[in-house]
Amino acid sequence: MNSQSRSWTADKKRLAIEGGVPVRPREDFLVFGAPVIEKEEIEEVVDSMQKRWIGTGPKVAQFEKDFAHLKQKKHAIALNSCTAALHLSMLACGVRPGDEVITTPMTFCATVNAIIHAGATPVLADCDQYSFNISPDEIEKKISAKTRAIIVVHFAGRCCDMDAIMEIARRYDLMVIEDCAHAIESEYHGIKAGCFGDIGCFSFYVTKNITTGEGGMVISDDDRIASRVKMLGLHGMSKDAWSRFSDKGYRHYEVIQGGFKYNMMDIQAAMGIHQLRRLWEYWHKREKIWNTYNEAFKDLPCFLPPKPQPDSIHAYHLYTPLVDIDKLGKSRDWVLDALTGENIGVGVHYVPIHLHPYYRKMFG
Repeated sequence: MNSQSRSWTADKKRLAIEGGVPVRPREDFLVFGAPVIEKEEIEEVVDSMQKRWIGTGPKVAQFEKDFAHLKQKKHAIALNSCTAALHLSMLACGVRPGDEVITTPMTFCATVNAIIHAGATPVLADCDQYSFNISPDEIEKKISAKTRAIIVVHFAGRCCDMDAIMEIARRYDLMVIEDCAHAIESEYHGIKAGCFGDIGCFSFYVTKNITTGEGGMVISDDDRIASRVKMLGLHGMSKDAWSRFSDKGYRHYEVIQGGFKYNMMDIQAAMGIHQLRRLWEYWHKREKIWNTYNEAFKDLPCFLPPKPQPDSIHAYHLYTPLVDIDKLGKSRDWVLDALTGENIGVGVHYVPIHLHPYYRKMFG
């Protein structure tokens, strides 16, 4: 370790990992991605329970309506996860065995698993080293006669270069699915995330910018795609429970195709309705925290996350500094352990897909 490296670790307050006292007491552990749940959500969930309509019903319909309005899209279909949204998007777009779908290695495994569960082959196109978003140039290099679609992931809340990606998709006649799990508020050149491609998929998991505990949403202007997503998300049935058993009277249903149990429940949507109304309130708080971190970390041995693009909105979902291990003289995992020792929750986003043993074994 050189003298420059030692300057970052020597002569400082003794770290908890080295036997010192943590900066936060254990009972005040800073949980990574802890949700904010307020009384309106609690009261709305209780209302669902008291009315004894817990499954898919009027609150899901309201949440879908509100989300479609937010995104100015014709259709919004609420599901039980973004994973379900991605899987059904593959099927609704006609992805089938033998097809290839191009996506990024810098994502959660759900993105790639959705491709696999549709019977297709994921093809990884490298990401930009600055933004960690998929590179349009690398996408074009990976296109083959088998390519059916592209899944883009707006990493950390920063939109991909959608102008270039959509131009490639049009030129090669490819479907585009946007994984917006990090990007509910994001915009790029005045267009909202999820509104560039054929389908936008969103997550309301507990760590996301708004939460329903578990939950997801598909948005689209395509009637056929939306109809297939809705039908496949509930066993392939032609009508959901609210359509069959509400006060409008019983309605028969038909099973159109073998589907899945992916529908959202009213007790989940009850949370989402109120979380969505505070979307920008929460966004402003995260923006303030982001700027505070930038100021606090600017002289530390790390590379700060890239600035938001001009004429765009960053969702500030993840704050992702890169550790400069040469200057620090310590590994990334040492930093993770040190922060955890100080009772500060952290994570790695992400171990790239191609480094996981399952995908190495499957695809080489």
